[in-house]
Amino acid sequence: MSEFATHYEKAKSLIDTKDVASAGAILEKLVAAQDVSLSEEDHKIKEKAIQSLAELYAQQKRAADLSGLLRSLKPYFDQIPKTKTYKIVRTLIDLLSELDGTEQQIIQLCKEYIEWTDAEKRSFLRQRLESRLAAAYFRAKEYQAALTLLTKLTREVKRLDDKPLLVEIFLLESRIHHALSHLPKSRAALTAARTNANAIYCPPLLQADLDMQSATLHCDEKDYKTAYSYFYESFENLNTLGDPRAVQCLKWMLLCKIMTNIAEDVQALINGKLALRFAGSELEAMRAIASAHSNSSLKQFKTAIETYKHELQDDPLIHRHLSALYDTLLEQNLLRIIEPFSQVQITHAAELIELPPALVERKLSQMILDKKLRGILDQGNNCLIVFDEPEVDQTYHHGLSTVTSMGRVVDRLYKKAAKLS
Repeated sequence: MSEFATHYEKAKSLIDTKDVASAGAILEKLVAAQDVSLSEEDHKIKEKAIQSLAELYAQQKRAADLSGLLRSLKPYFDQIPKTKTYKIVRTLIDLLSELDGTEQQIIQLCKEYIEWTDAEKRSFLRQRLESRLAAAYFRAKEYQAALTLLTKLTREVKRLDDKPLLVEIFLLESRIHHALSHLPKSRAALTAARTNANAIYCPPLLQADLDMQSATLHCDEKDYKTAYSYFYESFENLNTLGDPRAVQCLKWMLLCKIMTNIAEDVQALINGKLALRFAGSELEAMRAIASAHSNSSLKQFKTAIETYKHELQDDPLIHRHLSALYDTLLEQNLLRIIEPFSQVQITHAAELIELPPALVERKLSQMILDKKLRGILDQGNNCLIVFDEPEVDQTYHHGLSTVTSMGRVVDRLYKKAAKLS
């Protein structure tokens, strides 16, 4: 074993014993070693040292050091094959993207490396870096910049017929249009991604992303049964790969069950074999929402949202659909409360439903405008006057039926008269 390999093994053993500082110092020396004196075996060890050091920085959330490491490797990339260069760059950017608040650093790094690849005429790496740059723009919510870059990149990649990259590009484009609430464009981009994916071997992780995006679009179209199927496919792939997003996918599966009024299935799913390893606050939050929905209890619903604010409010998909579910529950509760009355004080209705009178008044007004409730709000007496459902006048219907019957009789008489003549 060479001295280079000995140092690397020592660093690995130090990492296992949690002596991160000493391990980091050894790995930094290995990464900074001059490439001229290294053998082919040492080069392989150096690649492992780069990855180990990057993972160490990521664990310690040292984003600046991770960025500096990637910048310092440019001279080394001239000494190794282009495919290995792409693998190292991709790994380091992926590790950096897992850290919070690193979008601008990734954008700057991608721009620097795109300039470098242009100078070195490395089009394969440049195209993939541009795809990563567009993804960084998307995470930074710079949607227009991302779409502009993707439009140019799509034209170039289509000429090369690089289907794996096209799948990633169209999937990202679909996510951007979805974030901008352009559902038809998002659906079209996703269809293009699936068409290209069908022509190649699609890695399980990419297939999971495609299924997750399909499910998200079906959720927005209120097709929760189909969305559940796609989320389940995505969850199976992510769970097999040990991806941390599996628990998020499981939450969305539970959301679909709640939105289709099958909240009792939530308990069975949470207590099932697949979900046991994900037991925690994320699933308890969905259990609380399911319980509130089953009981049609607004108070339980609000308590659950306040108790599990991080788990529910910070997830855009769940927050959006739970807001719609809350409105539906509120309408159902108000209709049930005012059903026995022809006239009811708004304050009394608010006391029964345990909500502020101003909120109840605003909701009743909205329901009247949406024609979900027949009545008027009497502002002077601060009450709701409910109208009876009008009886449908059947005169027109009966008259039309009589004329139709008479028409048939006249037609038959005409035919009989024609035969006699």
